[in-house]
Amino acid sequence: MTDDRLRHLLGIEDLSAIRAEQILRSAEAFHEVSRRPVRKVPTLRGKTVINVFYEASTRTRTSFELAGKRLSADVVNISGSSSSTTKGESLRDTVSTLDAMQPDVLVLRHHASGAAHYIAQHTRAAVVNAGDGMHQHPTQALLDAFTIRRHLGADLRGAKVVICGDILHSRVARSNTLLLKLLGAEVCLAGPRTLLPHRPDALGVKVFDRIEPALEGADVVMVLRIQRERLGAPLLPALREYARYFGLNARRLALAKPTAIVMHPGPMNRGVEINEDIADGPRSVILDQVEAGVAVRMAVLYHCASEPGAELS
Repeated sequence: MTDDRLRHLLGIEDLSAIRAEQILRSAEAFHEVSRRPVRKVPTLRGKTVINVFYEASTRTRTSFELAGKRLSADVVNISGSSSSTTKGESLRDTVSTLDAMQPDVLVLRHHASGAAHYIAQHTRAAVVNAGDGMHQHPTQALLDAFTIRRHLGADLRGAKVVICGDILHSRVARSNTLLLKLLGAEVCLAGPRTLLPHRPDALGVKVFDRIEPALEGADVVMVLRIQRERLGAPLLPALREYARYFGLNARRLALAKPTAIVMHPGPMNRGVEINEDIADGPRSVILDQVEAGVAVRMAVLYHCASEPGAELS
């Protein structure tokens, strides 16, 4: 790796195109490690990774745990329900307590936007943002880019990626838009007007309030979950109405290129934002994304915590 570590990964803004390419290339090597009979390398032996998750998670939490263990790091998992925050302890005090234990990396998922940035100011460890409120989810964007490159090729310049659904509340949409633009892709966003950014031009991409024109000629269709837990107002008349006008079905997918792939960060609301036959169909790479998550998070931990010159495998 380069002599300079990745100090933190709080958002896509922390990455240059060169650094993003370095992480994605490292992930290729770790992807191969994850398919070996013995899926473990000594790269982070002696390092400590603490995963602190204040929100429910299956894919992200499990893949970070596997990533650390496959790199031979000591991994500790803490959930909000099992932490001292249930006794009234502040996030600042929790972080100070963990920092006193000398971890090398803190991986944080938190319901508050900006929580990872706050923690980074109060710890000596590298901080990796595993999702903060409606802000960002940088490792999800990296694993999505990794998956796209494995299907379309390493050069994403000119590839059309359409992100559909609840854009307003989606940290995945925000991080993917920033990273895919950085890598040269053309990004389009599509969703109901009530679930689009209040300033459609804020991310510097084309925004559609209908899904059909956005899908025309797409190389990648990324479908987002309707985040009912974040809907603070009646922004949708009914999920059935959403499925009727914005759900990805065979008729709508036919507007994309015949070779287009279908993605979803999970968890899925089957029959709402995506039909069963599409989610489980031959063009779906949803499980490829899950597999990529371990390799990409291994790469991120490697770039945050390894010693200069450390071998990947």
